[in-house]
Amino acid sequence: MKTFRQKVLDVVFKIPKGKTLTYREVAKRAGSERACRAVGNILNKNYNPKIPCHRVVRSDGTTGGYNRGTKTKIQLLRAEGAIRDD
Repeated sequence: MKTFRQKVLDVVFKIPKGKTLTYREVAKRAGSERACRAVGNILNKNYNPKIPCHRVVRSDGTTGGYNRGTKTKIQLLRAEGAIRDD
């Protein structure tokens, strides 16, 4: 049986380039809708470059944190087309 952490990383791994999910959406897909903070904590400790943590954003539309820096997160999202400067 998978742990909640494993489920979160599986959900995030499947987010396609150019798309985002909120922390709440990731928590819900991993089986615990109210565990938004737990999702953030799990992603903050993840350094596997194959898990695109930068594609998880806050419900209010802001980018939220990123363990490699918010500036880097914004640059990655912009490069993938998830953020546009229109």
